[in-house]
Amino acid sequence: MGLKKFAAGVIKEGKRVRWPKREVLIPSIIVVLVIAVLTGLLLFAEDLAGKKLIDILSDAFKGQ
Repeated sequence: MGLKKFAAGVIKEGKRVRWPKREVLIPSIIVVLVIAVLTGLLLFAEDLAGKKLIDILSDAFKGQ
């Protein structure tokens, strides 16, 4: 399959898709962004907690 034929197929399928209306799309985008930010904050907090734990363990075993 050539690149030109593939691109034509992609365009054809794109025209057949039923795209959501703006009233549905905007709230969905907001939900995705909120979940992404919350996930980022959770991972950041876990990273800080892990660093703190490693620092505590490092200090505890430094004298040995």
